[in-house]
Amino acid sequence: MNKPLIIFGAGEIAELAFFYFKKHTQYNIKAFTIDEEYISQNKLFDLPIIPFSEIPEKYSASDFDFFVALSYSKLNAIRKEKYDALKKLGYYLTSFISPQAIVLNKSIGDNCFILENNVIQPHVKIGNNVTLWSGNHIGHHSTIEDHTFIASHAVISGGVKIAEQCFIGVNATIRDHISIGEKSIIGAGALILKDVEPNGVYIGQGSERSNVPSYKLKNI
Repeated sequence: MNKPLIIFGAGEIAELAFFYFKKHTQYNIKAFTIDEEYISQNKLFDLPIIPFSEIPEKYSASDFDFFVALSYSKLNAIRKEKYDALKKLGYYLTSFISPQAIVLNKSIGDNCFILENNVIQPHVKIGNNVTLWSGNHIGHHSTIEDHTFIASHAVISGGVKIAEQCFIGVNATIRDHISIGEKSIIGAGALILKDVEPNGVYIGQGSERSNVPSYKLKNI
């Protein structure tokens, strides 16, 4: 039997975490928490929002599990900070793995958020505090290190290594057997064909507006 669950966060990702944990797990969610200065309401889904400073006193690590439901803000640094703080306090941080994901290898760390239609091939290693939004392909023998966020429909080919605190955007494609250095940003639609040094930024080309207006297109 799972312990009751506390969710760190009160924004959209926390709302989604509440939906997924409630629909697909046996967890009984008891409360949300954020830093006191960011609290603008007392409840979310009729559950209390507790100042984080009060959590150890009200919800002991021996009796409650945690999930940090935050985005990639500041290159995942805020999510990492809260993850580290809760680990230091002794909490178990659970992961959510959608039953609609195809997971052919169970080497997945804690506080991971793996949504529907991800395909995770054999011999993949996923670290702690990793988010895989919906519909990604993670190729065989790849490694995704801690605190990384991968948005939807990215293709990570076989044997790729993605270091800590990276962001991989929607529809990005990464060729097989290359490395992405820590704290790198691979933008939406980017095509990566060689190793990326740490702190790299790769932005895919956005489409420009055509000079022909839509009402002049005869076949649409």
